[in-house]
Amino acid sequence: MTARKKWILGAATLVLLVLVAGGAVFALTRPPEDVNNADVAFEEEPTVTAVPTAIPTEPPAESKKVDPLRNFIWAGYGYSKDRRRFLPASKLLRPPFRRVWTYPGSILMEFSPAMAEGKLFLLRNNGALHAVDKRTGKAVWKKKIGVLAASTPAYGNGRIFATVLSRGKGKAGAVFALDAKTGKILWKRLLPSRSESSPVFDGDRIYFGSENGTIYNLRAGDGAVRWTFKASGAVKAGLALANGKLFFGDYKGRVYALRQPDGKQVWSSTTRGARFGLGSGQFYSTPAVAYGRVYVGNTDGRMYSFSSSNGKLAWTKGTGSYVYSSPAVAQVPGGKPTVFFGSYDGYFYAVDARNGKQLWRHKDGGKISGAPTVVGDIVYYSNWGKKTTTGLGVRTGKKVFSMGRGAFNPVISDGRTIFLTGYSSLYALRPKG
Repeated sequence: MTARKKWILGAATLVLLVLVAGGAVFALTRPPEDVNNADVAFEEEPTVTAVPTAIPTEPPAESKKVDPLRNFIWAGYGYSKDRRRFLPASKLLRPPFRRVWTYPGSILMEFSPAMAEGKLFLLRNNGALHAVDKRTGKAVWKKKIGVLAASTPAYGNGRIFATVLSRGKGKAGAVFALDAKTGKILWKRLLPSRSESSPVFDGDRIYFGSENGTIYNLRAGDGAVRWTFKASGAVKAGLALANGKLFFGDYKGRVYALRQPDGKQVWSSTTRGARFGLGSGQFYSTPAVAYGRVYVGNTDGRMYSFSSSNGKLAWTKGTGSYVYSSPAVAQVPGGKPTVFFGSYDGYFYAVDARNGKQLWRHKDGGKISGAPTVVGDIVYYSNWGKKTTTGLGVRTGKKVFSMGRGAFNPVISDGRTIFLTGYSSLYALRPKG
C-alpha cells in the first residue's frame, strides 16, 4: 500500500471515528425534550365525575345536626397518598367567592395545611404549628416545634406528624407527632440533618426524606425506625405512595422507587433515563403517581414522566426555566388525562399525561414555584413573583379566579370551602349567593 493510500485510509478511519463519537455524544447529550417514548405503558383510568352534585349545607352553629363535611380529611400534601392534588368537587364550588374568615399572620407559610377533625393544621416558616377551626377561623392550639420549617403536616389516627428544617439555633431537623385535638407532643425524633419533606402517613407508618439523602420509615405510634434508605443526593420533596411503592427524586437528578415494606430499591432512573446513567438538575418537586406513570418536575426546566413499574423515561416537557412545581394530575369530564404545573418562566402549563404534548399554557409573568391543586374543574396556583393566586378552567386555561394573595402552594378544600394559603395568612372562601 502506498503512503498516499495509507494516508487516505487513515483519514477516512479518523472521519468515521469522529462521526461515531459525534453520534454517541449527540445521543448522550440530546435534550430530554426530544424524548417521547410511546412504548412506555399508559394505564387508562375511569374519568372522575364531579361529586357531590350539590354542596352540603352547613348546619347553624347552634344546631345539633351533624355536619357531613365537619370531619373531612385532607391528610397531607397533595391530598391523596399518590400526591395527585385533585379533589373531585361540586360544579357549584366556583367563583365568584366571598371571604368567610381570615386567619392572619406575618410569618411566611410556604406550604398549605392538612385538614382533619374539623381543623386545619398549618406549619409556619418559624416552626410554629397551628390548629385552626375550619368553621370559624379561630386558633384551637399552637405549638412551637422548631425555628425553621417548610412542609405540610400529615394526619393519621388522631395524630399530626410534622418535619422541621431546624429544631433550634444551630441544630438540625426533627420529626414530631402531636395529638390532633390538644397539640400535645406525643414523641419526637431528632434527625442528623434538616428535613422539609412533607410526610406521608399509611397504616401505622410515616415516610419522609431529609437533606442528607436518608429516607425514613418510622412507626407512627412511637417514632421507632423500621428501615432507612440512602439516596445519592438530598431529598427535599415529599414521597408519593402508590401500589406498594414509594417514589421520590433527589438533588443529584435521580428518581427512585422503593418497596414500601422493606425499603428495597425497585428501580432508579435519571433525568436522561436509566439507559445513560446521567443526571442533570435537581428534583425539588414532589412526584405525582397516576396512569402507571410518575410525574415530577426538575430544576433543569422540564417536567418528566417515568414508568412507575420500571423507571423507563416516557416523555419530558421543556419550559423556559426552573420547574420547582409539584404537578397536579387529573381528568375531568370532557378533558384528557392532564398534568398541570408552573415554571419560573412565568407560564402555567397543561400537558397530555400520556405523551407530554402541550394542551394549553397561560402566561402569567413572575415566577411560579409552588404546586397547583385541581378542585372540581378549576386548577389553582400561586405566583411567587407576583404574590397572587389564579384559578384557570382545566379544559381551556381561561382565567376564572384571581386574588392578590398567594406565594407557593395555594389551595385545599373540603368540597364546600376553598381554603387559600396566602403569603402569611389563611383565607376561607365560599361561593357567593
